[in-house]
Amino acid sequence: MRITVETSVAAPIDQVWRAYTTPADIVKWNAASDDWHTTRATVDLREGGLFSSRMEAKDGSMGFDFAGTYTKILEHKRIEYAFGDRKAEVDFVPGPKGVVVRVAFDGETTHSVEQQQAGWQAILDNFARYVEAKQKAS
Repeated sequence: MRITVETSVAAPIDQVWRAYTTPADIVKWNAASDDWHTTRATVDLREGGLFSSRMEAKDGSMGFDFAGTYTKILEHKRIEYAFGDRKAEVDFVPGPKGVVVRVAFDGETTHSVEQQQAGWQAILDNFARYVEAKQKAS
């Protein structure tokens, strides 16, 4: 089962790409809700490189590592990765009003399709807000 989410980011591709792939930025946007946060992130942005994000509830009640291996990198265009036995692709499509970021991923069986889609969409929406706020501040 494939699930796709996307958002539009009103910023140049280089800023969108950098915010998506830089640990210092990832920890600022990578959460599905205000009661969660990412406490650390690592990125080795190359084919065969590893990534990891530690996601935790702010009250300390639970947390997990989201980690995997990059399988394909096309700078400013596409990131493919494997996490466990699942795969995902992130496409960056520049347009007249910024960049469309589209994530397609293999769903899992613990949560409903709707829950997974809502969670990943919320993270992507946070990403867009973060990049646009950073763009306005610069």
